[in-house]
Amino acid sequence: MGSTEMLHIYCSNTERALRPGSSGRAVPGYQIKLVDPDGGDAEGAGSGEMFVRGGSMLAQYWHRADQTRSVLKGSWYRTGDRYRRDEDGFYWYEGRADDMMKVSGLWVAPAAIETALQQHPDVAEAAVVGVDTDRLTRIKAFIVLRDGCQGSDTLARQLRQWCKDRLASHQFPHLVEFAADLPKTPTGKIQRFALRSQETVKADAPAAHAV
Repeated sequence: MGSTEMLHIYCSNTERALRPGSSGRAVPGYQIKLVDPDGGDAEGAGSGEMFVRGGSMLAQYWHRADQTRSVLKGSWYRTGDRYRRDEDGFYWYEGRADDMMKVSGLWVAPAAIETALQQHPDVAEAAVVGVDTDRLTRIKAFIVLRDGCQGSDTLARQLRQWCKDRLASHQFPHLVEFAADLPKTPTGKIQRFALRSQETVKADAPAAHAV
């Protein structure tokens, strides 16, 4: 894990300290902390937004004072990424902090559900967002199917169960919509904000397969 703002990789696996699937542990010379949504530091094993500091950190953005204030918190740089730290100090990416969803009082990372969905043989791509319906946040998955596969209520139920079998009990899509494609940036990253902005949940929407 690294960024332009830090001019260096600050979290990495090594030959002697390797945990496949994780971003590794803090690189010597850098300190990492996780900050929970209430602003407190997550101690030991836990989750939160990743903050980092070290000698290569930026001083400011050129002529972008507001952005500088939003990411520099004293001696710490706010990455905007949410991570989980395990008992051995390895960091596991959960998604962008802005994309996290709080469902039934529990934080849900869209990346975990998307990864599970993409392991289904019929799924080519998946994007997960939180949508508000009846004053509740529900998880909605947009699914692009592989060639030759067709969306249906039956497949939507199968995908929900697929996630339940592989993730925590609250990590599954309440709503499933099959799409021809997903909005992306020029570099190929899914634009979840575009899905959220265009989303208006309707109980009788024929393309939305609900629980």
